[in-house]
Amino acid sequence: MTGVSVAIDGPAGTGKSTVAREVARRLRLAYFDTGATYRVATLWCMREGVDLAVQEDVTAMVETMNVALVLDPKNPRVILEEEDVSSLIRADAVALTVSKVSTNLDARAALGRWQREIIAGELEGGFSEGRGIVTEGRDITTVIAPDADVRVLMTADEDVRVARRAGEGADALTVREAVLGRDRKDATVVQFHTAADGVTTLDTTDLTIEEAVNAVLRLVAEARVEDDAAVEAGVEAGEPGDAEHEA
Repeated sequence: MTGVSVAIDGPAGTGKSTVAREVARRLRLAYFDTGATYRVATLWCMREGVDLAVQEDVTAMVETMNVALVLDPKNPRVILEEEDVSSLIRADAVALTVSKVSTNLDARAALGRWQREIIAGELEGGFSEGRGIVTEGRDITTVIAPDADVRVLMTADEDVRVARRAGEGADALTVREAVLGRDRKDATVVQFHTAADGVTTLDTTDLTIEEAVNAVLRLVAEARVEDDAAVEAGVEAGEPGDAEHEA
């Protein structure tokens, strides 16, 4: 049996990164922040002097960049050209520019293919040794992993989301523009404010991190029970006569 796949979407400031990492840590799964793929692509283009308005040039850079991801929830890292850029991709300059990559449909498609490969790899092996992966982003539940065992859309009131990010030590005005500005831009290419069919909405406005983590863990436990029941039903539905004939 393959590992468990947990997909978490939502706008910035909902707590999805913190929750996804903690769920992955507790379940000993890989942790995949797909937003980091857009950020590192943005950093690479900026370093190489690529005009982000020229979409084909950006896509070419995305398809050829040398990036490795460490999916350890205790210490996730992004390695670009053998350099750890995990902190650099969180800089304001990248945060305020990343939408030029994330709204580039060809670049987005290229990154999406890479993201699916990473998820598939963790369901069979990889960092988690096949136990599975928690993936977070904006289109994971609908585009990248619509068949995930657990799909969650995390939401929170706008002011709460901005306050959470500002509380991380960044300039308040910069945070508001980075959070809400990117939301507006990304919303032109992907829906991440309303849950699709089969996706559980988790409003974290009044939840602590622990409460949100436990809510996701319950969904994972429920999904595993359903999977076990399906396997058991499949075994019971087998026809011994056929097996004896084949033997």
